[in-house]
Formats: sequence, structure tokens, C-alpha cells
Amino acid sequence: MRRRLGAVGSVAVGFVAVVLAGCGSGGDRGTNPSDPQVAMGAHVFVQFACSSCHGEQGKGGVSPDVPALKGVGKSLTVAQLSSIINHGLGESANPQKPYMPVWGPVISKSQVADLVAYIRGGLPKVRDAVPVAVPADQGAAVAGGALYVRYGCINCHGPSGLGGVPNPQAEDKTIPPLSGQDFRTEFNTDAKIISFIRSGSVIGKPPIASMPHWGGIIPDQDLAALVAYLKTLQ
Repeated sequence: MRRRLGAVGSVAVGFVAVVLAGCGSGGDRGTNPSDPQVAMGAHVFVQFACSSCHGEQGKGGVSPDVPALKGVGKSLTVAQLSSIINHGLGESANPQKPYMPVWGPVISKSQVADLVAYIRGGLPKVRDAVPVAVPADQGAAVAGGALYVRYGCINCHGPSGLGGVPNPQAEDKTIPPLSGQDFRTEFNTDAKIISFIRSGSVIGKPPIASMPHWGGIIPDQDLAALVAYLKTLQ
């Protein structure tokens, strides 16, 4: 099960609309770019939690181990940026350090192209391309449900943690669920779940994708909320 939890894949296309709809809390903020590829790239940047590590509009400031992206578009080619997104970058062997995970099996070619266009376009502020709002006064589980979308967990583990999203190079060929008896048996304490989220599970090499290290990125209060949400799943 621990190996299976490291595998990630892509979520069904139908749920993209759900994620994007949840990102509309800043409806009148930002611009509406004339280039639709840049606009789509901004939404993909939020949907796949790039902003959680690289900061809003790639401004950085989240972790000293994760660079800002504002100047990257001018210094790297389309091919270089695409390769980094598809194959990852950074210190994947050290669970204490966040790293750029392998996105190749998770994000479609057109989405990679949109991301590259957005980065090379200077990461402008695009209307409605903002992370989903997290309720502050409705309990930890409700906040955790929003954070599950905000940190992109839904893209890999599926809605309601149902799993089953393809990752062909993984041992089980799919991403495992975060619900059900197997998960609850292995991860039977809050501490075990939090430890796994922090350290991730890097298995194999590209084109397989693995659970990234979220330590240093997700604060303790958000980890607790995520656990509260996961414990509501059947």
C-alpha cells in the first residue's frame, strides 16, 4: 500500500470544471489576456497547485527551496520549460526538501503548453485564476475539503479520495484511494498521515510520477485540516 500511495496520475477531465469553478473568489481581479493559451495556463497553474509552491503568479516566497518563476520565461526555452514540467527537477531523494515532481503522466500535453505560454508570458494576473477559498469558520473538515482542491490533491487522488486515476508505470497502474479499509488500516493515526504527506514517496524514475514532499510547503494547521477531511471519507 505504501508503494501504491506514491503513485499519481491524472484526474478525469470532467472534474477540471469543478476545480476551475472553485477558483472564482477573485472574480473582478486581474486581466483577461488576449492570448487564450496564457489565460488557460494561469488556470492550470492554480489547478495543479503550482501556486502553492512557487507563490501566486510565480512570485515565490513560499519556501527557500522553491524558486520564483517571474524571470524564468525569459531565460529558458519552450523545450527546457516543458522538460522540467514533464520530468521534474530538484532534490527528490531528500524528504526534507520540496522538489518539482514529475508531471508528465499527470498533465496533458496541451496543458503543459499552456503552462509554458503562461510562464513565458510573464505570469500575469488573470481574472478568476485564483486558488479556491478556504472557509475559516466552518470546522477543520470543511477547510480540509477546500485545501484538498487548493493543494491539487484532487488531481491525483480523485474526488473524495476515490483514486483509480491512471499512472501506467506504477505497480498497480493507477493512483490508490485515500478512502476505504486499506487506507484506514495502514494510516490509522493522524501522525502517520501527516508524516506521509510531509515526506512523500518517490518511487521509480520518469515517466512514473510520485508523491512529492510537501514538508516546508503545507503549514501544520493545513495538514491537520487535510487529515480531518480525509477522516470523513468512506
